[in-house]
Amino acid sequence: MRTVGVEEELLLVDPENGDPRAMSAAVLARAAADVTGEQVFEKELHDQMVEFATHPQEDMADLRAEIVRCRKEAAGYAGGLGCAVAALATSPLPLSPSVGVNHRYRWMAEQYDITSRQLVCGCHVHVCVESDEEGVAVADRVRPWLSVLSALSANSPFWQGRDTGYSSYRSRVWQQWPSAGPTEVFGSAEEYHRRVADMVATGVILDEAMVYFDARLSERYPTVEIRVADVCLHADSAVLVAMLARGLVETAAREWRAGVPPVDRSVSLVRLANWRAARFGLTDRLLHPATLRPAPAAEVVGALLEHVGEALADSGDLAHAREACERLLRDGNGAQVQRDLLERTGSLREVVTGCVRRTQE
Repeated sequence: MRTVGVEEELLLVDPENGDPRAMSAAVLARAAADVTGEQVFEKELHDQMVEFATHPQEDMADLRAEIVRCRKEAAGYAGGLGCAVAALATSPLPLSPSVGVNHRYRWMAEQYDITSRQLVCGCHVHVCVESDEEGVAVADRVRPWLSVLSALSANSPFWQGRDTGYSSYRSRVWQQWPSAGPTEVFGSAEEYHRRVADMVATGVILDEAMVYFDARLSERYPTVEIRVADVCLHADSAVLVAMLARGLVETAAREWRAGVPPVDRSVSLVRLANWRAARFGLTDRLLHPATLRPAPAAEVVGALLEHVGEALADSGDLAHAREACERLLRDGNGAQVQRDLLERTGSLREVVTGCVRRTQE
């Protein structure tokens, strides 16, 4: 069975008023000083966020347990400094983010004006592959389906103190990076690596790690990394995204081995599907991956489950995935939870503090 790992970026906030706090260096120092804990936490671009990465897991219950544990440990380290962590993909409250001091981040800050506007938190899923050839074949075949993961995980309706009208505004902010977004079909690992080398050679990006494709070969691990999801408010939603991502990778690999060619959707159409998922989440129609025509969100989610159903059944995850999708369609994703909190409390500060509690539930 393919292993899955998850990277989550968490927002550091004041537990009383919800304001983002530039405390990542102190939080990481406390984590490093804890000899009883594993070193799973990493620095990110901005000082108001911290990232952790799980181990590769085969069993989804084990993955969930590790996500919950890492969130709890992050909360503990932050709490010791009078800070809190929130699984929010954007800050609902206004802020001016600060960039970390290392050479790489300083280069990015000097090269791109957007770093001052890029405080966003995502969820990246790594699914193991046997080779670069298999990985590129997977990336070529999952392209039309990734917008559904965006809709399910959408958790960023607010930006700089206002409702943007989007469910995943993080994804719109993220598209400002010059290398971000969907890709064309590569066809081979050789062509993939040639394209990446050409991008680095332009000097616009620093290195291969800055190739921010929606689905890419990891530079560090033998995995395909799927990078379209907001960090999810609830751990169960993160597990669902990981589960579906593994199902997509396994299904695509089986198609490749069977000689089924990828559906060569144009990048422009895939971008439109991504935009609609970001705009509406699960509250309106999405673009159906098979037709790229509007269809009810429940129908599109059902199509994804059908597409990966055999792979999910083989891994023992099908019933769990169906139940989790039904719950999200019924109760709402993180964006809907945030808007409900605002409607009930009338305060974006209460939205943040409410999400701090939900991050560890």
